[in-house]
Amino acid sequence: MASSARCLRQASSTLLQQARPVLARPSVRAFSSHLLQKDKHLLAPKEPYWLQTRKFTRSTRRYAAVQEAPKADAYLNSGVIEPGKNLVDVKKVLVIGSGGLSIGQAGEFDYSGSQALKALKEANVRSVLINPNIATIQTDHKLADEVYYLPVTPEYVTYVIEREKPDGIMLAFGGQTALNLGVKMQRMGIFDRYGVKVLGTSIRTLEVSEDRDLFSKALNEINIPIAESIAVNTVDEALKAAESVGYPIIVRSAYALGGLGSGFANNPEELSNLSSRSLSLSPQILVEKSLKGWKEVEYEVVRDAENNCITVCNMENFDPLGVHTGDSIVVSPSQTLSDEEYHMLRTAAIKIVRHLGVVGECNVQYSLQPDGLDYRVIEVNARLSRSSALASKATGYPLAYTAAKIGLGHSLPELPNAVTKTTTANFEPSLDYIVTKIPRWDLSKFQHVKRDIGSAMKSVGEVMAIGRTFEESFQKAIRQVDPRYVGFQGDKFDDLEDVLKNPTDRRWLAVGQAMIHEGYSVEKVNSLSKIDKWFLHKLQNLVDTIKEIEGIGSLTGIKHELMIKAKKQGFSDKQIAMYCGSSEAEVRKRRHQFNIRPWVKKIDTLAAEFPADTNYLYTTYNASSHDVTFDDHGTIILGSGVYRIGSSVEFDWCAVNATLSLKNMGKKTVMINTYSTDFDVADKLYFEELSYERVMDIYELEAASGVVVSVGGQLPQNIALRLQEEGNCKVLGTDPQDIDKAEDRHKFSSILDSIGVDQPAWKELSTPEEAESFADEVGYPVLVRPSYVLSGAAMSVIYSKDELRDKLLNAASVSPDYPVVLTKFIEGAEEIDVDAVASEGKLILHAVSEHVEAAGVHSGDATLVLPPANLDESVMARVKEIAEKVADAWKITGPFNMQIIKADREGAEPALKVIECNLRASRSFPFVSKVLGTNFIDAATRALAQTDVPAPRDLMAQKRDYVATKVPQFSWTRLAGADPYLGVEMSSTGEIACFGKDVIEAYWASLQSTMNFRMPEPGEGILLGGSTELPELPKIVEYLLPLEYKFFAANEQVKAHIEKGGASVEVLDFPVTDKNALRGVFEKNNIKGVFNIAKTRGKTLTDQDYVMRRNAVDFGVPLFMEAKTALLFAQCMNAKLPRQEGIPPEVRSWSEFTGERMM
Repeated sequence: MASSARCLRQASSTLLQQARPVLARPSVRAFSSHLLQKDKHLLAPKEPYWLQTRKFTRSTRRYAAVQEAPKADAYLNSGVIEPGKNLVDVKKVLVIGSGGLSIGQAGEFDYSGSQALKALKEANVRSVLINPNIATIQTDHKLADEVYYLPVTPEYVTYVIEREKPDGIMLAFGGQTALNLGVKMQRMGIFDRYGVKVLGTSIRTLEVSEDRDLFSKALNEINIPIAESIAVNTVDEALKAAESVGYPIIVRSAYALGGLGSGFANNPEELSNLSSRSLSLSPQILVEKSLKGWKEVEYEVVRDAENNCITVCNMENFDPLGVHTGDSIVVSPSQTLSDEEYHMLRTAAIKIVRHLGVVGECNVQYSLQPDGLDYRVIEVNARLSRSSALASKATGYPLAYTAAKIGLGHSLPELPNAVTKTTTANFEPSLDYIVTKIPRWDLSKFQHVKRDIGSAMKSVGEVMAIGRTFEESFQKAIRQVDPRYVGFQGDKFDDLEDVLKNPTDRRWLAVGQAMIHEGYSVEKVNSLSKIDKWFLHKLQNLVDTIKEIEGIGSLTGIKHELMIKAKKQGFSDKQIAMYCGSSEAEVRKRRHQFNIRPWVKKIDTLAAEFPADTNYLYTTYNASSHDVTFDDHGTIILGSGVYRIGSSVEFDWCAVNATLSLKNMGKKTVMINTYSTDFDVADKLYFEELSYERVMDIYELEAASGVVVSVGGQLPQNIALRLQEEGNCKVLGTDPQDIDKAEDRHKFSSILDSIGVDQPAWKELSTPEEAESFADEVGYPVLVRPSYVLSGAAMSVIYSKDELRDKLLNAASVSPDYPVVLTKFIEGAEEIDVDAVASEGKLILHAVSEHVEAAGVHSGDATLVLPPANLDESVMARVKEIAEKVADAWKITGPFNMQIIKADREGAEPALKVIECNLRASRSFPFVSKVLGTNFIDAATRALAQTDVPAPRDLMAQKRDYVATKVPQFSWTRLAGADPYLGVEMSSTGEIACFGKDVIEAYWASLQSTMNFRMPEPGEGILLGGSTELPELPKIVEYLLPLEYKFFAANEQVKAHIEKGGASVEVLDFPVTDKNALRGVFEKNNIKGVFNIAKTRGKTLTDQDYVMRRNAVDFGVPLFMEAKTALLFAQCMNAKLPRQEGIPPEVRSWSEFTGERMM
């Protein structure tokens, strides 16, 4: 169907080509990148193909005028098909979420789970969701009928099944967590015992796609080539398998996500270490021949139970095979495949999906020979994957929603496309734009971490940029990854060629350095990196334009032709200014004089050949008309941009709730975000950069009535003042001048002094000498705090003069335009978080959460307790008074957050000192809203709009019979070499929260909810380590002693420290350089838990405590490495083990705990 329709469209455009003027646009057809090569006799190109602008005709408009758009409703009402004839009879469905965000399993799975819940609501099927991720919109009552914040484990899911009695379960929308859970529960016979139907893809299909041995056999049955491989279960078997396959080899893990536990090995020693680690994380590994250097291509495929099957889109990796697709730059649709290659892989994908019996959505990954038609299947994900979210956004085809409908028994021809409204779901999208995805890494935050990228994923987020040429789309994506990048650029490298050969997280910068600054040719970069020449020639176009602008050397010399060429290639105003020695404002002014402004286009999936009805928008300079009108004068909401450590799904929750609140007030909404928001949230949704230039472009086009900067984290805050002062934008809520007074450390501290609010001693720095004398005066340790940063970037606690100069240089590079402040660091103090809402300087709502960890652990990595368990009424009253003073001093309207430290003093009430204040929503806003049953963002939005502003309420004065604990989700297993140790710079990638009648119950459930947590059971081995100066280790052992654990230490000092309390400790031989031998020590002594309470980070890679922490993580053993939380969990183990019979008391739904439903 799709193919014949395409032929018809091609024929019509060829016939009409000479009759109409040509519109230059890149041909980004989903089926071919060299579409016009076969028409050479017609086009007679005089330039190499990569320099040509591929042409589309305007005949599509004429064709659309005579050919009426397909109407899904008309087709469905015609009686050609019988809708809903095979619907599954279910009344209540359990949806399994993916848990806390981690590397390899982030917001993409929240997005797919949310769409599944929408599909159930539409079908009038009750939904019960298990997902401990409190920060996401998915776990709102807006979507699910009941929400359980509990561990996603067979035990807890069984308890919920016993209570809720669902008749169906969906496993495809919770990533690898849900899939592994389903396979385990099926083997335990739980679904059969309780009569729960698995909707969508069967468990057997999931097993075949995940078990590498079964998968390889299944593909051999239909003659689909797969890399030569052997499934093994031990290190010795792996070494033997490698001999028969031949080095170099790649190890892949079964039932693992994001390439966890996989890697390349060139010799037996490398394989021994790699397989030792991999088998700790997965029961089976596959040893297969490495095809490093081949192309990597992916197809997203949808199939229903009636065997209708389509490919929704395909994607191609910019990086050759060897870099995990989650860590690779990816373009969609593919650009370098011939028509033959495209169809060969498409046909194979459909054949595979039908043979495996997938019911719903899946993706097929291939390696393709760069210079031939040989290919291999790498893997099939028989569930919604990371790329499914990208494919949905890139094509406008709602994959997860459609997969959920298929799971309920619908067929593709009977489902209308919920986004486009004009097609059915049995329609393959066709694109007239190109999407580029670039990952975001935060590896620089971690000590000892390996910066290389390979088959195991390390990125924490990703961006998606849309343009009409690869150049435009690529440069937009780079700026979305981090505002400090201007576009395609270089950076300094010690060994440039090594990074080109062996990729790291900075590889694209190495390509930029080589081509822009070092004069490397396309051929040389290709021979080193194996990146396809097509991409490199496109990058060479950018280099040529940079040289052209630099050659002119002044803004006045840049004429209209060069300006429009640069904008069409995705150059920003700032970038052009940099190369011609001007300013961003001047370039913008000149661009406007030339009347060069971006055009707004829809993501239409029909390649503009029929009218499409979507609100997914992007801007481009490669167009000549707008696809939308600008009559709404809506309110712009700035989202948070790329997920990264410190700014993630929590800010999506805030931005989405603000948008929905504005809609409820009858206001039109325009959201600008880079990736994560769903299609039905705002009236208009722009997938765009959150830069001053792009926000101003959209503000001016939309003639917006105002802009909200306080719900998207730090990025919108950073441009708020400019938007108001230079752009004359109406910023809703707190005046950006006042925001600046809170972000600038010097102004912030001065105002606190003026209103009589205490703070630690501080000094603004201009020279290292001043800093040294201040530190001597107040005494070490001191804390370096730069301005305008998120998640503690470059914040450091400094204990000595030697460290001071070092760290100051680092802080100055983070925020060179703003001062750096040194404050006295108070050791052992307790930290308090305040989330609040004010209107015109008056406090409306506030929530007070206490940290379990002592001050010095970043609030994003801290365990929060709400309501607080250890703060008395006088402290609570003083905290509220501080919040009122701050709201008044900064004239706050909207959300704000404060961090306060409580330091006990002998014979006096404790000191309360404010250490930070953000005049925006914080990452804990979803947590406090859901725990207290009051939507703080809705209240804040009403204050911003000055519409129905709620009356002040003191939520903290209410007594509650429950408590919730929010715990961090770390991704240490992904970050090879990183030291699992907490400090003032944030390292967690997600968060989780659970409820209970007290802190013990809530924390017990919360910690079990973290990814792959396995409880150390009584009688197993516990390894103890860390500082003998700290009092916590003996106390921990005291709690664990009655449970008959076997205690081990790595040295005599720790043994002596612990045995004072009467425990018996065995000292182990602890090899610090031989990973394989250390794994043997863990196995032999049945070590299933590690408590390592160190005072400082390990300075070297052979530091015993560092080795203990790192290998606990690598061997999949729970690690407790922070004193206060380790002690709290030991208390939990003492209270909760051995487990009691029956359903535990913490197994209650969110609405049962709070007694209400927060919408």
